[in-house]
Amino acid sequence: MSDDHTHVQEFFTARAAGWDRRFPDDGPAYAAAVAELGLRSGDRVLDAGCGTGRALPPLRAAVGPSGVVLGADLTPAMLEEAVRAGRNRDGQLLLTDVATLPLRAESLDAVFAAGLIAHLPNPTENLRELARVVRPGGTLALFHPIGRAALAARQGRRITPDDLRAKANLGPLLAGAGWRMTSYVDEDDRFLALAERDG
Repeated sequence: MSDDHTHVQEFFTARAAGWDRRFPDDGPAYAAAVAELGLRSGDRVLDAGCGTGRALPPLRAAVGPSGVVLGADLTPAMLEEAVRAGRNRDGQLLLTDVATLPLRAESLDAVFAAGLIAHLPNPTENLRELARVVRPGGTLALFHPIGRAALAARQGRRITPDDLRAKANLGPLLAGAGWRMTSYVDEDDRFLALAERDG
């Protein structure tokens, strides 16, 4: 396991038990972002870096009982919180690294990723792995329940020009990983970039 993985696991393990209490009002933002994916009944979707599984209920609602919902996370404590909250009823939880997903190529219709990109050790390679498991024309949603400026203020830092989520950086990053950005929103109350898998 790399130092990057160790750091991510330590960070989220220390916060897992209180994670949902820290952000109790995010539910509607997650539901709205999931709606933007345009999922249909029967679709197969992955929540990459699912944490406590807050996106799993709206993802299940979007794909219905015939669809497949997977939640993948690197941190056991976060998945334990997802189970404690009963969100494992909405999707199958996988303890795995999104950099090496145990999924067949082109087996999914979409990937939802909340707050993930800031924790990727090799963003181009990691986004390429997400593209590998999505069918051509499938969708990726990179989401955060608050925008870049609001998040930076919360963390006591400034946005820098090299921020991966800046539109000027994210578009080329996605393109280099097999995605085409189709939509970009960065407002105080949400960040959502949508991309389509090249085919």
